[in-house]
Amino acid sequence: MPRSVNHVASRARRKKILKLTRGYFGARKNVWTVAKNTWEKGLTYAYRDRKNKKRNFRALWIQRINAAARLEGMSYSKLMGALHKAGIEINRKVLADLAMNHPEAFKAVVDKVKTA
Repeated sequence: MPRSVNHVASRARRKKILKLTRGYFGARKNVWTVAKNTWEKGLTYAYRDRKNKKRNFRALWIQRINAAARLEGMSYSKLMGALHKAGIEINRKVLADLAMNHPEAFKAVVDKVKTA
């Protein structure tokens, strides 16, 4: 009896990966083993960088808040400590947005903290 190999399924599996690697450079797009390794490595980078993205954005927000706070005569750490002490629950993302796009609102928050 001849050997039975399911070429339809295995070819479909390979085509699916090769379709995902379209646009890669050189052999990474059309040589099966290279493409598969590249694609798998890309998945690990994607997982890692979804975590790093959160760190990067938090660092950016802190830099923006610090720059705006210093224009108001406070450092970032003093401002955050005063916000906590005053019981103002506002996160860094919103504070950074206020600092960039609504400086008068940010100034009002800082003034509120200074008086408290």
